Amino acid sequence: MKSERNKTIDFSVSDGEKYLKRCYAAQSYDGKQNAVVIGDAFIAIDRVKDCSVDLLIVDPPYNLFKDFGGNSFKKLGLEDYALYTEKWIAAVKPKLKPTASVYVCCDWESAIVIGGILQKRFILRNRITWEREKGRGAKRNWKNSMEDVFFATVGKDYTFNLDAVKQRRKVLAPYKENGKPKDWEETKDGKFRDTCPSNFWDDISVPYWSMAENTAHPTQKPEKLIAKLILASSNANDTVLDPFAGSGTTAVTAKKLGRNFIGIEKNSTYCAWTEYRLENAENDKTIQGFKDGVFWDRNSFISKSRRK
Repeated sequence: MKSERNKTIDFSVSDGEKYLKRCYAAQSYDGKQNAVVIGDAFIAIDRVKDCSVDLLIVDPPYNLFKDFGGNSFKKLGLEDYALYTEKWIAAVKPKLKPTASVYVCCDWESAIVIGGILQKRFILRNRITWEREKGRGAKRNWKNSMEDVFFATVGKDYTFNLDAVKQRRKVLAPYKENGKPKDWEETKDGKFRDTCPSNFWDDISVPYWSMAENTAHPTQKPEKLIAKLILASSNANDTVLDPFAGSGTTAVTAKKLGRNFIGIEKNSTYCAWTEYRLENAENDKTIQGFKDGVFWDRNSFISKSRRK
């Protein structure tokens, strides 16, 4: 039995049958937007319309052994993992608009392979590193508590909404000019400065059991992380594609932020969880850590669902 405060989404396919019925099978998918597609990513991607995607967010299996609800990914040699990466990039690239942006999640080891391939296929613009806040200790190594997100674009013309992703930080030594605040403001919550985002993010909270967005997926990404990517590199009503959708964080965040989405996922249980989260997003648009159009420091604000 879960405690009353435990919000983790973890129901079975049989319990989530009504949500599963809302999904599309990869073999019969017709390219519609705002769709969760069940099945092999390479089959489903082939059915997405060419030059229709504004933003690609990819969280591929990292090159290590991991069980995803009964579907296991086994660690490959670097050459084989490179071939796997080349395969999914070749499949998705024709679907992207010439102005599209690409974000690919990876850990330190898979980044060695993924970064080089992205540089050959796209214009590689940056590598974001975010503090995962969690991580298992190691007796003979440093604890791994960081992950990377590569940022690339198809061409030289692309969207980047700087003002949409500024971070609000507390001002510890407020400076005034002619008696007025310089580059900061005083609010009911304190003294703050809205700063341009860097490529190191230390303000992300990994979903945990008392957060409404939390699922039992083993490698779930936070909505706050994905929200930064979506707000920076797409506009309202743009289409966001996630070919390894997991428990649906990209699709749910896209919906909350007024974007269209296509999420492809092999695991039926994860697809049912995604549809459940999408249903909840109809009435709850909150994203933990994002408030009043800015991103706040970690755990500054909590969602409505956690205040109850």
